[in-house]
Amino acid sequence: MASIEEYVEGRTPSSPEEIHTLRELVADWQLLSDLSFADLILWIPIRKDESSWPTGYIAVAHIRPTTAATVFANDVIGDEISWGDRFYIDQALSHGEIVRNTEPQMLGEVMVKEETIPVIMGEKVIAVISRHRNSDLMRQPSRLELNYREIAHELYRMVAEGNFPYRNAGSLFDPTPRVGDGLVRIDVNGAVSYASPNARSAFSRMGWTNELEGYLLGEIAEKVSREKSDAREEALITSLSGRSLRRVEVENVGGVIDLIVLPIIAGQDRIGAIVLLNNVTELRRRERELVTKDATIREIHHRVKNNLQTVSALLRLQARRIEDPGASQALNEAVRRIASIALVHETLSSSADSSVAFDDVLDRLVNHALELTPRMNELNISRGGSLGELESRLATPLALVITELIYNALEHGLESEGSKLDITIDRREKSVVVTISDDGVGLPEGFTLAESSNLGLQIVRTLTENELRGSLVLESDEEETRAILEFPIS
Repeated sequence: MASIEEYVEGRTPSSPEEIHTLRELVADWQLLSDLSFADLILWIPIRKDESSWPTGYIAVAHIRPTTAATVFANDVIGDEISWGDRFYIDQALSHGEIVRNTEPQMLGEVMVKEETIPVIMGEKVIAVISRHRNSDLMRQPSRLELNYREIAHELYRMVAEGNFPYRNAGSLFDPTPRVGDGLVRIDVNGAVSYASPNARSAFSRMGWTNELEGYLLGEIAEKVSREKSDAREEALITSLSGRSLRRVEVENVGGVIDLIVLPIIAGQDRIGAIVLLNNVTELRRRERELVTKDATIREIHHRVKNNLQTVSALLRLQARRIEDPGASQALNEAVRRIASIALVHETLSSSADSSVAFDDVLDRLVNHALELTPRMNELNISRGGSLGELESRLATPLALVITELIYNALEHGLESEGSKLDITIDRREKSVVVTISDDGVGLPEGFTLAESSNLGLQIVRTLTENELRGSLVLESDEEETRAILEFPIS
């Protein structure tokens, strides 16, 4: 779907500030649509420049209510009308006033009443909202419908006075509140004048046994809140007084209610507020479970790392007591592999999620390999590229594969002073290529990875094919030997 900017480009001289205001309006106007049980269409006047009279309008946004059936079968976004085609839109633009008391007209098989609201920024009408309702549904409204409509009229007046959308709302409407979840109307003193059935049910589950109407909403929240400190009480009373735009939560053993306070402004005066409620008890419970689960997983990784270090230490002790050089070397290789796995678990134990910052792991793997290499001062090691974050399911086998390839180069490939070992990483959109190259003696004549009896290379091949679902190529020429590992990451 095209943006507002794309629809108006070349059709109107709307400034970036005006477009920003309209985007904020469209982001928040589901509230207006639901309260008025109406479809809303946003029209921007078409004109050559600021001094020209509009030749028509283009529809740049359309919202349907969740509280009533739509009166439009199809979207009208992108439709253009000429000046004079829609008298009520022309009137709202010309006079800068809300046009009500219009005569219903037939739209398909439904009698639809249209009302228009100018969108004001400063002293300029930058757009017009047309509101469309099924006139048959307006007869004999319930108390809920009457209150919703009265609130809607007040909010539309705020639009026409330039007070809606609310300024500096930030992420207040994220996620977007829904009228049907619960609504409370409070007067200028913060006392409840109306509460929807869902709002009454929400407070009833929190332990409030009286009617809400007539009580100060802040005092109600204070009495049902689990927190009883003085600072908390003062904050609830102030936050729910309706004096400013606020979002707060009230919690006790019965549940958690999320409340959004929206002041109602007439001119320069605050005349009351509405409060949208949402029972977020289940959401908060799941969030706490996730936090607990994440903490448990990190603790498990920490303990696994500690256990691996213990096993590594035991194997090192055993290697020192064995006189057979081959057996001692095998145990030391096992220690090296265990250390690689432990590094991954150590990283996961301090990570906020299940991903691994693998560049740090790789640096430590290289340093660990150098510490165990007698000729470390004679080597020139370079590393290029970055892996970034990697899923934990890939991190452990990759750490083992890279460890084996590095040690294979250090132990079998490099033999002269000043030898080079290069590690290059190329992270692409859906795959990663890791190249480890050295300028050592190269591969034996007739060498094939599939037929190699080297245990380390057998481990590398198995992990690459089964765990990483990738491929490994070992090749050499007159200049260097390369191990090229490629595996998918999505």
